[in-house]
Amino acid sequence: MAAPFTTIDLSKFDQDAYSFSQELGKNLIDWGFCGIKEHDIDQTLIQEVIEMFEEFFSYPDDMKMKYFRSDLHGARGYTPMKIEKAKNSSIPDNKEFWHIGRELSKHHTFWNWMQNNFYISEIDSFQEKTSALYLQFDQLGQKLLKSIAIFLDIESDYFEKTANSGNSIMRVIHYPPMKTEDKSERAGAHEDINLITLLIGGHQSGLELLTNQNNWEKVTVGRDVVICNIGDMLQRLTNHVLPSTTHRVTATIEESSNSRFSIPFFVHPNPDWQIQTLSNCVSEKNKNRYPEGILAEDFLKERLKEINLA
Repeated sequence: MAAPFTTIDLSKFDQDAYSFSQELGKNLIDWGFCGIKEHDIDQTLIQEVIEMFEEFFSYPDDMKMKYFRSDLHGARGYTPMKIEKAKNSSIPDNKEFWHIGRELSKHHTFWNWMQNNFYISEIDSFQEKTSALYLQFDQLGQKLLKSIAIFLDIESDYFEKTANSGNSIMRVIHYPPMKTEDKSERAGAHEDINLITLLIGGHQSGLELLTNQNNWEKVTVGRDVVICNIGDMLQRLTNHVLPSTTHRVTATIEESSNSRFSIPFFVHPNPDWQIQTLSNCVSEKNKNRYPEGILAEDFLKERLKEINLA
């Protein structure tokens, strides 16, 4: 399995949080990416959820469209083929996907900022298993954010206070077989919007990241590895100390004849969080690129418009 970054053992965090965090931080500075093994995400549950969505994405379009709400702009449920596009691209991605978000009570502070989830009635145990996988992703995201806080030498509970109830999204993506004449990529070159992204499905060929030397590096890891990468919100918070690396999903002629599935989990901050550059990420050599802060929800809305989801 090939990846330019290191895959590190999460169980070491409980033994020596500082050393683990330094290793994580070094990979994120060098690549914007890191592999994580020995995490608590259940491999059997992953496979069960993927099989559920293999079934769903095989449905006729009219059945899938029952779970599409154009007014939600992809926030929850189904988003059809060729809607989302990479920022600054005029060609939509060759993919369809499903979004599952955080469930909140009607009395929660952020109730009006998030949408209700959709559940596929035709598939048994759909709500139970997708909710369980969401929770496992969410817990892993919080642990890695704590590690990043340790690396950044800020309060270790910084993200517990600013990202404990964010509008984090679990996306299940289907990249269908591609036609030779199709000009779309599976996912055009882009950076993620959020704090960090956790990806399952990197064992399948196609993911590539753009290096500092402006070369595309293929990324393939073991089935048990979760790939973690930096998003634009964390890049902004750290004044580009932690880079949001450009990446894409491509397919060779042989690969384009088959479907590809992956599950990224986009870890988002609380919507009322003010993204203000960390003072210890500003120096004489690294001037503050963002002297004016921005509300996380406003940043998200701006970027969703740029990728055709708002």
